[in-house]
Amino acid sequence: MALCPTRQVMATVGDKWAGLVVNALADGPRRHGELRTRIAGASQKMLTQTLRALERDGLVTRTVTPSVPVRVDYELTALGRSLLPVLQALKAWSETHIEDVLTAREAYDAREAANA
Repeated sequence: MALCPTRQVMATVGDKWAGLVVNALADGPRRHGELRTRIAGASQKMLTQTLRALERDGLVTRTVTPSVPVRVDYELTALGRSLLPVLQALKAWSETHIEDVLTAREAYDAREAANA
């Protein structure tokens, strides 16, 4: 039995770091170090795992250029670029509604604390 398509895609795209990586690559190819600089808080290990998952799903390409030192660039594929409007819409929604979300969290936490 095949897994739900949404579940399969969200396993990668819904990852904490994946959306940030895709957005960081929106303006063009970047090296690993450049991505680490642009994505605050991402460890080298986590960034590498995220890039591999995105590459596996066909959203990112990895290009190795033989030089000293070896140059490795990551870039969105056409499929990865097609995800940008979705992520940009989510970003816009988040920025518009963050206060509502934070207010709801505070109310929920207060109810939970009162019932404890």
